[in-house]
Amino acid sequence: MAGKIPYISSGGPIVQAFTQFRRSFPAVIDASTLKKLGLASNNESYLINILRFLSLIDDEGKRTKIASEAFVLHKDDDFQNSLSDIVRTSYSEIFDLHDEDAWTLDDENLITYFRQTDQSTEIVGKRQALTFKALAGLSGKRELSAPRTTNPKKTKSESSNNNKRKNKSTKSDLTPEKADDVVHTSTSKNEMGFGLTVRVEINLPSDGSQSTYDRIFKSIKENLIDAYKS
Repeated sequence: MAGKIPYISSGGPIVQAFTQFRRSFPAVIDASTLKKLGLASNNESYLINILRFLSLIDDEGKRTKIASEAFVLHKDDDFQNSLSDIVRTSYSEIFDLHDEDAWTLDDENLITYFRQTDQSTEIVGKRQALTFKALAGLSGKRELSAPRTTNPKKTKSESSNNNKRKNKSTKSDLTPEKADDVVHTSTSKNEMGFGLTVRVEINLPSDGSQSTYDRIFKSIKENLIDAYKS
């Protein structure tokens, strides 16, 4: 097992990349290629290290013969068998220690192995184990976790439309009679002799006529403004 053992923060980008590469494996893979394909966003260098570690691309990012032969296999079983050979060769030391059981080692044993082998930190060791498990899943040797998805963020236009719908649903039903009730209630509180500051908020009906508005404001003037002046 030559060089540092690669890792990535999530198995999703590996699964997505290998699924894409089975459709068409680019002649050259670099950060620009991955960005154009929408793969491993902000993790391009980590995915490239994994591909290089597996000898699927060379130091210049060019597709190797190993990749060309493996990724054109159409049947899942054939591809998994080929990939398992590639993984076994690249991770030869762990298979020398555990043989076929290496595929299904639990997290604790995998992390211990990678940390001891690579003298890595706990976080890196966990990610190295996660990377190996993702490759084992793609090789058909253990259950493959589905790529994690996120809910799409609402666009500004969608948020604006939602706000408009909410505003429509709170249409005011204030009538002149109800305005009188509000005003009388507010003034009656002041009759008890307390010094209060009363804030009255009135939502006018959007479909009211001019006479309706006049009656509402007349009621406010008579029962609030003039009442306090007296």
